[in-house]
Amino acid sequence: MKLITSPTTPFGRKVRIVLLEKKIPFEPVNDIPWNVDTQVGNFNPLGKVPVLVLKDGETLFDSRVIVEYLEHVSPVGHLLPQDATSRIQVRKIEALADGITDAAALIFLEFKRPEAQQNRDWILRQQNKVFKGLEALSEALGEGTLFVGNKLSLADIAAGCCLGYLDFRFPDIKWREAHANLAAFYEKVSGRPSFKETIPAA
Repeated sequence: MKLITSPTTPFGRKVRIVLLEKKIPFEPVNDIPWNVDTQVGNFNPLGKVPVLVLKDGETLFDSRVIVEYLEHVSPVGHLLPQDATSRIQVRKIEALADGITDAAALIFLEFKRPEAQQNRDWILRQQNKVFKGLEALSEALGEGTLFVGNKLSLADIAAGCCLGYLDFRFPDIKWREAHANLAAFYEKVSGRPSFKETIPAA
């Protein structure tokens, strides 16, 4: 299978980490959707990455759909709990982390526009989502070292990619100072080979 993604997308990184943790072989294909020569639209009508291209040519897009598929492809390293309560909790944390990442990505894109065209009120609304989201993420982690149970799950991967994206795009956000528990969590997960291998590149 092929994974169409870009070097900087946190959602593509999430999928790559899942593939590595589950030891599923794949061929990475870099394609930046906003480049004029992008081919992403041929695989995803929404023109977004990541896109997983299966052996039979079928495509899956949206990171949450892709990781759900991958969870059933290989019995290695299950990242979603079997019991419904824990599974929903993992999905809830994933949605929260993805939401923070979405808001941060929208801010980044707005800052790429000419300054005179930037909507400051809109940026502040997205920033508020990031800060409130981080507070909720910190509260969900509490004093634990991982989000759900004592085994790495999709919640931890999504949260790790979220925090890594903030480091990459917004180093001025001092989330470690505000949330020491998230800092300790990130130090733990970012030491994993799958995280080291997928550090975003400018």
